[in-house]
Amino acid sequence: MNASLFDLQGRVALVTGAGANGGIGHAIALGLAQQGADIFVADVDEAGAAATVAEIHLLGRRAAMAVCDISCAEQVQALFAAVDRFFGRVDIHVNVPYAFPSRVHPDELSLEAWHQTLAVSLTGYFLCAQQALRRMLVQGEGVILNIGSIAGVSALGRGNFPYSVAKAGVAQLTRELAVEYAGKGIRVNAILPAQVLTPSFQKALLGDPRFGERLRERLLVGIPINRLLEPQDFVGPAVFLCSQAAGAVTGVLLPVDGGNLALNAGGSHSWPVD
Repeated sequence: MNASLFDLQGRVALVTGAGANGGIGHAIALGLAQQGADIFVADVDEAGAAATVAEIHLLGRRAAMAVCDISCAEQVQALFAAVDRFFGRVDIHVNVPYAFPSRVHPDELSLEAWHQTLAVSLTGYFLCAQQALRRMLVQGEGVILNIGSIAGVSALGRGNFPYSVAKAGVAQLTRELAVEYAGKGIRVNAILPAQVLTPSFQKALLGDPRFGERLRERLLVGIPINRLLEPQDFVGPAVFLCSQAAGAVTGVLLPVDGGNLALNAGGSHSWPVD
């Protein structure tokens, strides 16, 4: 196999949600840098973003950062303007952030929680993709990678409703953009994680007394590799989809889920009871 197919030397990648206190975005940012890409880090967590930049510098790559809430169009515009000033181009854009409200049944969900979930988890992806596309069209090439979820293609229950709807939107956003811009040298794909041991997941779910270890056991029933995923599990797939190795791959929703969707056992119509 030609290892140069995965070489990202000379490429500039913007990764949102890449702060060091996060999970998937942080791992992907470092993984792309290890393959030679220079990285612009964006996150709402300033300290976490700065820590990621420091890690990338240790890898010998150029890096810069900005604080950005991707649900805000003005902040997204400012983010891409900062990338323009620092790097002058964006070859790879990775959409990672999401919002997840407190788990309630859909009939109890507030309109505020609905709007906030979609604003970050779907509208924010569109705002960033739109800015990236405008630059990639001028360049004549580019790659957009969205982090979706198995929740976007298979109902999970357990209070996932607004998150799942947003991720279903990400799946269709990915397909539509892929078809729309395939003839312009721009590829758009998505990775669909199952449950990942990110700090937020461990705090929000495994640390919730309603769920805790019972939920871990329930989730493992639906994951044939018999473990929850780690952020590092997404580095290889991301490098592949962002590299020339995937030069003919666009519009793909790639499950990185330990076999969950193959088993079709990821959801539940029942909640754990106290």
